[in-house]
Order: sequence, then structure tokens, then C-alpha cells
Amino acid sequence: MFSTGQLIFAGLFFVAFVVITIISYQKDKKLHEKNYKGVKWVGLFFTLFIIILFLIKFFLKN
Repeated sequence: MFSTGQLIFAGLFFVAFVVITIISYQKDKKLHEKNYKGVKWVGLFFTLFIIILFLIKFFLKN
């Protein structure tokens, strides 16, 4: 399906991408903490809202 060279390239690309992403995030961590203070609450309430919708759907279906 894939040649050995393609698999090696994909593996190296994936490792490099993950490493660069982690380094970039660490550089911007202080800026993210400053600008996105309330994001955790928004994500939490959004998740709860979706769960509540699924529960309503489940209980009304029966």
C-alpha cells in the first residue's frame, strides 16, 4: 500500500509536526492565558448543553 520511504517520511513528518506544535504552544502560553481567561467556562457550558440535548432526546424518544 505504502512504500517504506513513504512510511518513514510520514513518521518523521508526524514527529516533527508534534514537536513544533508543542514548542509553539509553549511560546504562546502566557499570551493565551491572558487573552482566553473564560474559555474553559464557555467550553464547559457548551459541553453540558450538548449533553442535556442528548438526554432530552433520549428520554423523549422512549
